[in-house]
Amino acid sequence: MPPASAMFYRLFNLLSISPSREAPAEQISETTPTSRTKEADDYDYGGRLEAIRHKEYPQLYNASSQLKTVFLDHAGSTLYAASHIRAQTEEMLTTIPANPHSNHPGSQWTRDKIEQVRDRLLGFFGTTSRDYALVFTANATAAIRLAGELTPMSKDGTFCYTSAAHTSVVGLRGIAAELGAIVRPVEFDDLDDIIQPEHTNGVGLVAYPTQCNFSGERFPWDVADKVASRFPVHVDAIGSKDGGGHPPWWVLVDAAAYASSSPLNIGALRTGPDFVAVSMYKIFGAPTGVGALLVRRSSIPFLRPKRFFGGGTVHMLSFDRMWQEFRAEIEARLEDGTVNFQAIASLHHALDAHARNFGSMALVKQHTASITQYALSSLRGLSHDNGRSLCTIYGHCGAEFGPTVALNLRDVNGSFIGYIEVERLAVMAGIAMRTGRFCNPGAARRWLDLKTPDLIRYASLGYACGDDNDVIAGKPVGAMRISFGAMTSCEDVDRFAAFLIRHFHNYTCAQESTKVGTIRPASEATSIMKCTSPDTSLSASLQVKVDQIVVYPIKSCHGWSVPRGTPWEITLSGLKYDRSFVIMRENASAPMQQKRYPRMALIRPRLVDKQLVLDAPDHESLVVSLDPAMLCLETTQSMVCGSHMQTYRVLSNEISNWLTSVLAVECYLACDPRLLLPLATDVYLPPSPPSSLTECVALTRPLPSPMSRTAKRSEMSFANESQILLVTHESAQRVSDWIVEEQDSDDAASVIGKSFGPLQYRPNIVVRSSLRGIGSTREIEPFEEFKWTGVTIGNLHLQVSGPCRRCQMIAIDQESAKSLKEPYSTLARKMRVDGKVVFGIYLDIIDGATSFTRTASTNTIQSGMLIDISL
Repeated sequence: MPPASAMFYRLFNLLSISPSREAPAEQISETTPTSRTKEADDYDYGGRLEAIRHKEYPQLYNASSQLKTVFLDHAGSTLYAASHIRAQTEEMLTTIPANPHSNHPGSQWTRDKIEQVRDRLLGFFGTTSRDYALVFTANATAAIRLAGELTPMSKDGTFCYTSAAHTSVVGLRGIAAELGAIVRPVEFDDLDDIIQPEHTNGVGLVAYPTQCNFSGERFPWDVADKVASRFPVHVDAIGSKDGGGHPPWWVLVDAAAYASSSPLNIGALRTGPDFVAVSMYKIFGAPTGVGALLVRRSSIPFLRPKRFFGGGTVHMLSFDRMWQEFRAEIEARLEDGTVNFQAIASLHHALDAHARNFGSMALVKQHTASITQYALSSLRGLSHDNGRSLCTIYGHCGAEFGPTVALNLRDVNGSFIGYIEVERLAVMAGIAMRTGRFCNPGAARRWLDLKTPDLIRYASLGYACGDDNDVIAGKPVGAMRISFGAMTSCEDVDRFAAFLIRHFHNYTCAQESTKVGTIRPASEATSIMKCTSPDTSLSASLQVKVDQIVVYPIKSCHGWSVPRGTPWEITLSGLKYDRSFVIMRENASAPMQQKRYPRMALIRPRLVDKQLVLDAPDHESLVVSLDPAMLCLETTQSMVCGSHMQTYRVLSNEISNWLTSVLAVECYLACDPRLLLPLATDVYLPPSPPSSLTECVALTRPLPSPMSRTAKRSEMSFANESQILLVTHESAQRVSDWIVEEQDSDDAASVIGKSFGPLQYRPNIVVRSSLRGIGSTREIEPFEEFKWTGVTIGNLHLQVSGPCRRCQMIAIDQESAKSLKEPYSTLARKMRVDGKVVFGIYLDIIDGATSFTRTASTNTIQSGMLIDISL
């Protein structure tokens, strides 16, 4: 592995970008700019859209009626209308919706509302109660599962699901396997051949989406028509060879994505599917917790008998015999227990608001199609100065696609830009979108070329869906997804396109093979090079002054600055007591982190006389002993950056209640007690857990092993990636200057008068220039620490293992716990290595291990001292 100085040298030596070879023909054809005109006849509901957005969707705007959120995640959930919520609230305050299984007036009102909503929804989906039954479920996933359980698949039958299927559809293969059916993943185009009579054995199920939630690709509704035409049967032919009165193929359509922006018109089909699954919040924004399964009535006599039943599904049963009689109505028979009656009743108001605002789903389809074409034209028109396209769009050529666009970004050399960093910047810019594989393994396999062996290998290396690994070996393992709804405007698209231009136009990623980084954007190369270009006349060493030392006794909480002039011990795991504790949620495997729970910044620890004192606003101080013998501990496990760590829960109701009160989340304190022990010991930590919950564990520190070139998880505290984080005062000042210079940004009001000093970056050691010393002294150039190779503190040598990758946590004000855009937003534009936002450097202990033996000698650091830097 090349040394840190070689790996990151290009960070400060930006190369001018010269035009490179032409992009492949297929890429050029996909990203050729087209006219960015709005289809006036289809867009914005006759000029009413802007008024609708301000009146019905005030959550999009700030107090000054300026757009604060660009919402582009309608495939996840669309927005609810204000009139819907107000009407529902008024109804809840003036009526008494009650359990529909009772008989008093409130229950009768609820029963009537549920049936009225059921009929209205059937009409909304283009059918009637004569042809379909609408069964309420918890969500679309529950509807899909119910359909799988009701399908009478046989041992010689086949369960086919298409490559565009959502994970919930793929999950039916477990049910099919239990029934002995063959599980067969297929492409949609293969279905026509698969459902031929000569290729059919037994009773099977075909499940597919009418719209892929990954790429937006749409698929025909005619599979059930083809099945019916190829297997003509009569309803009274029970027991017949051709399927017992029902064709041997059952058809399930996942319409959750499609129904959010297009009319279903099921009644227009010659033969509709046996099952159609939909989700309410994807159409109306609210309520959540309500989905529906539409069941074709002609298929009901042939459904697989239910195994489970709940309250309301039977009209008579015996307690001590296996006898029960189900209710005759299919809806009551399949809706186990009490349905979500308050949410279902609110769908009246959702339907009213939708019709009042948008007229019909046909108009919504026209509008979203127009927005999609406008977005595609905008994104395809984005390119770097050398002509290479910025966006690689998956699909949207040839077939029909809905209002969903999956894409990844490429730099000026055609290398993929990590979508995680794009998403983090989007959050700062007020843009809501989705990243990942979108719970669609087949579509990810197709569009991203992710083969199953690759996924298995990635999993074996500790990678997981939802982690920060977005580009592996130069290949994206996910994508960005923007999706449009009934209330999306061209302004949303324009803001997203402007965001991409501001942050990624002419951006250059480092090549994975060289591990070399560059700063973005190229247009700023001159100003950066002035302060970071290496001076070949400089000596190979430098002395700098330690300005501040900060310890974070509890991971992700506020730091504690070591008093000036106080020597502080450096241990194998880093600074003494640094990240020795974590806060855990009940039944969680990973420690709580400030980027998700910003109030953790309000917990201010102090180290006083071998005690940890915790302060928080409006709370009495809490004292925690740092002596493991005084703590009652229970063994548990936690995960830090994908690695398992042996952790011990501190069994104290007082501590747990205090933390729960401050954070408003049920949680407890945990620690690695070895980090609290004196170094001089040769007794090992017993591997067995405590015999009871109240037993205090006798704990001792294990003997150290020789250090390798890079710190191992076993040699670290609860820190994420390294033992010590160092930042320079000069680099922090440069970022602060950049922020001031760019106060025309959207976040100007929140940064005026705000100082983003070194502590905003949560360092362990802050250094600054020293012009007085025995060795070589001079002014530290901003960001030159990325060229340093090592740091020597007394007899202890630490290796610079690389830059610290930063996340939105540095944009949380450590004093107020409020989320800001800065300094992360500015860093993301100015400081990237290998496409990752960076600031500060990691230090790992590589020698001086004799100082950590069972002797009384220790290594210490204190503010004001001079330390040596290797260049």
